Parts: sequence; structure tokens; C-alpha cells
Amino acid sequence: MNGTNLFKIALKAIANNKMRSFLTMLGIIIGVASVITMLALGQGSKESIKQNIAEMGSNMIMINPGTDRGPGRARLSADEMQTLTLSDYESIVNQSKYLAAVSPNVSSGGQLIFGNNNYQSSVTGVSEGYLTIRQLKVESGEMFGENDIKAAAKVCVIGKTIVDNLFPKGSDPIGQVIRFNKMPVRVVGVLKSKGYNSMGMDQDDIVLMPYTTVMKRVLAQNYLQGIYASAITEEITQLAIKDVTAILRANHKLRNTEDDNFSIRSQEEISSMMTSTMGMLTLLLACVAGISLVVGGIGIMNIMYVSVTERTREIGLRMSVGARGIDILSQFLIEAILISVTGGIIGVLLGVFASWTMKTLLQWPVSVQAWTVLLAFVVCTITGVFFGWYPAKKAANLDPIEAIRYE
Repeated sequence: MNGTNLFKIALKAIANNKMRSFLTMLGIIIGVASVITMLALGQGSKESIKQNIAEMGSNMIMINPGTDRGPGRARLSADEMQTLTLSDYESIVNQSKYLAAVSPNVSSGGQLIFGNNNYQSSVTGVSEGYLTIRQLKVESGEMFGENDIKAAAKVCVIGKTIVDNLFPKGSDPIGQVIRFNKMPVRVVGVLKSKGYNSMGMDQDDIVLMPYTTVMKRVLAQNYLQGIYASAITEEITQLAIKDVTAILRANHKLRNTEDDNFSIRSQEEISSMMTSTMGMLTLLLACVAGISLVVGGIGIMNIMYVSVTERTREIGLRMSVGARGIDILSQFLIEAILISVTGGIIGVLLGVFASWTMKTLLQWPVSVQAWTVLLAFVVCTITGVFFGWYPAKKAANLDPIEAIRYE
């Protein structure tokens, strides 16, 4: 019996029991759709995280005061919070060979007021290099300069969200004087809009001032809350971190036996950690969804057992007229594979549709990869062969005479 005839017989057997075949496929359909959707969500989240970090500057380095205590540890003491100074910033600027830009970082929350409009936000004290580090651009006006920093000038550069809330009627904010708490500040520039990132953070809710202004006029402190830097290229980020570590240890006069009283993190490190976490979460979700495939496979085995029992006399007649055991085996195996692959195709279509729906309606980061579709077909075929083999083998081993006598 050739393969074409076996295929036709298998199709006819499935067509004769449409509802039973569909219910058998249902487990495969749900399993494949779930796996594709979960993998699409995980892959989309990873790509979104990488994109967000790239927008912030993939070669950005963040230097914070105090030893890195890790999650769940006690908060830093007042002394530990004051371990970074302007002297450290100047030493890094003058001595480091691997940095493209460096900026101090100090910030404070408060109320922004212009006329009858007010908005709760925060101001960040930085230098000109901050724009390079965070990949920000001034759309109108200009960035404050070195003279403004030396004079601790009351000037600021604001984001689009601040403009929309303080200047709702569309007036030009350049040159206008707004108040941060009680301090008047002149707007000298507006940043180009970057919108929301995938984590829901508004990247345009930003007010930049000279770091000296925030330190002297807002916080009245002489230490920094952090230092941002950008390596010349992403490839030398780790080399830049080692260089900055050596500069700060020398500046703080730390002995070889003493731990750093500062911590340094790079975007590359954060990206790797978050991508790894999302990868593990995606794998966990895919494994949970994959349970449906196992359930579907068991359903196929169960139905094939029922089919063998119902068609015992038919099997005996086929054998009596010359069908070999391999023909019977192939016939039932083809039925199992057809059920699983057909269910897989429907599951793929359903999974892609579900992913598209989540991306379009819920605005979730979703990315359906070609390899997930290919994986679905491979898994479906393997499921059909694995769970269809034993019932098919049982059918092939039936004794023709006993099979014909079966009631």
C-alpha cells in the first residue's frame, strides 16, 4: 500500500469523526497558541528593554555614593551618602582616558509654577555633558553653558511634559520665568520629545539646571548624589569602569584592604541582568503553556486507542487482504500526525492573532519570531509521532483472525 493511499485513508478516518478529531486537536491548539503568545511577550519585553536602555545610552556609566549593598540591605547612612564630591567629578574629567562625557547629578522634588499653572515634578542638576550621556537634544533655545554653571545661574532646560502643563495655551516658554518652589528660574531651552518608554516612564517630565544651582540654591549641600559618564564606545565600557574605580580610590585615599565607598554600574550590566531575568521568566511561562501540549498529546493517544478499538474488524480485514503490519502502523501514525499538525497550524494562527491583539489593543511589547512558529511545527510533529506511536503499534500487532472475530 503506497503512501498516497495511506494518506487518503487517514484523512477519511478523521473526516468521519469531525467533532472528535476537533476536540482532540483542541489541546494542541491551546498549547501552541499559548507557547507562541508567551514567547512573543517575552521576546517583545526583552527587545523593549534593550531599546529603552539604548535610548538612555548603552555605554552609560552610573557612579553612586556608598558601597553597593544590594537589594534588601540597610539604607546608606548620612556619611555614606556624601562620599562623592565635586573634586571626584573634576578628577574623573581630567584623568580618565576612556570617557566621552561626564556630568554630576543632584536632584530635588518640588512644585513648578507659571502664572496660574502648577505641576509637581523634580529638577536635576547636571552639566552640559548630560545631553550626550542621555542622548538628549535641545529642540528650541539652547543648553545652559559653562558660565551659567560657574555663576550658579537660575536657568533651566525643560521637557515637553513641563511645557504642556505650564504653558497649555501654546505660548513660547523660551525666556519665560517660572518658579521652582519659591525660586525664579528662566527657561533657556526646550528638549526634543522622547515620549514614554515601555515601562510607562515619561521621559519628557524633566527639568535640567546647572548642578551648582541645585547644590547651592536648592539643596544647600556640597556633595553629589551621583555622577553620570559615557564611555567612548560600548566595547570599552568595562575598561572605563576600571579606570574610574582607580581614580576614585586614589581620590578617596583608600588602602588596598579597604572596600570602595562608592558603587559603579553600567547600562550594559543592567541590560544583561534584565534580559537574563526576562529570559528566565519567558522560559517559565513557555513551560507552563507547554503543559497544554502534553495534555493535548495525551488526548491524541487516548483517541487513537479508541480508534484502534473501534476499527479492530477493519484492521483484520485489511490484513487478510494483504496489508502488512507496517501499513497499519503508518496509517494510524499518519492520522495522529495529521491531527497534531492541523491543530498546530490553527494554534499558530490563533497565537499570532492573540499577539497582534495584545500589541494593538493593549499596547504591550510583543514580537513574534519566525523560530517560534518553526518550533511549534516541530513540537506538533514530535507530539503526533510520540503519542501516536504506541496505539499505532498496537494496531499493527493485532492478529488478523482475532481482529476479524472482534465484536
